[in-house]
Amino acid sequence: MDKLILLDAYSQIFRSFYAIRHLTNARGEAVNAAFVFTKLLLKLEHRYPQRRGIMLFDCGKVEFRLKLAPDYKANRPPMPDDLKSQIPLIKRIASAFGWRQFFCEGYEADDLIGAIARHCEKDHKILILSSDKDLSQLVDEKISMLVPQNGNKGDFEERGVAEVTEKFGVSPELIVDYLALLGDSSDNIAGVPGIGAKSAAELLNSCGAAESWLDAPEKISSSRFFKKLEGNFELLKRNRELVKLRSEMFDELAGVLPELLTPKSPDWAEIAEICRDNQFNSILKELPEVPEIEEVPETVETEIDLFSFVPPEAPAEKTAEPEKPQQLELF
Repeated sequence: MDKLILLDAYSQIFRSFYAIRHLTNARGEAVNAAFVFTKLLLKLEHRYPQRRGIMLFDCGKVEFRLKLAPDYKANRPPMPDDLKSQIPLIKRIASAFGWRQFFCEGYEADDLIGAIARHCEKDHKILILSSDKDLSQLVDEKISMLVPQNGNKGDFEERGVAEVTEKFGVSPELIVDYLALLGDSSDNIAGVPGIGAKSAAELLNSCGAAESWLDAPEKISSSRFFKKLEGNFELLKRNRELVKLRSEMFDELAGVLPELLTPKSPDWAEIAEICRDNQFNSILKELPEVPEIEEVPETVETEIDLFSFVPPEAPAEKTAEPEKPQQLELF
């Protein structure tokens, strides 16, 4: 069965930006995120050479979530200028590696990933490249997370049902309830006071999915967590709607999927040109059939552990695209 990698673009772009800082090319332009992102795509090409892949971007305000919570993601600062300036180069790099790039006005990348994953899992083994815990709700026998590993140079952990259950203490089908109970400070979602990760897992494993008792609280009146939940059932209902991905297949996406799923091979000459132009000499040495490297200053002198860093709490991994694109534009 073909592997289809759904890459959560801004989560990995932000990780790349914070992996190393203050890295510039010979023209003095910031290229730190572009360099690390190129390393990431090259690693994927070596690890999954036969894969199909789509890169999904956030785009615009998510009205259906803002109606539920007007302050949703209101604490997110703007994209740093040094990163914003690299977005065109990063998109050029992605195109050179053969990655289709897709967004839809008013939807987050997570929702697009959910829609494509659910639609394609009957024909493909789905790997979701992201560290976003919200996407764990999609994991099943044919959908796995592909998570960059800390401290393991450029490698990934494939996280299936067993791994998600071990990490969070609940199975994937309970992840929405689990995250709704906890809230998410990076998305400005307040959780149920007094409920932590262990408490949330214990509650759900003992009382079952929230939909079985949210409208009939008396069913869990004997639970030791009932007093903490009392008065917060409406908050929990709202949080579930915020966390739940809109993974139903909408017509606009169905219309472009055939093109999105058509694989493209890397343009190694274009990749080499980008690397030469930005002095990514260490990457040039890893490319196949590349002409001799000119003697130019090396941008980075040492190997980088791509995934050993932890991005700061803010800005969060993902943010809206700085320029408003047209709806359903395919790069």
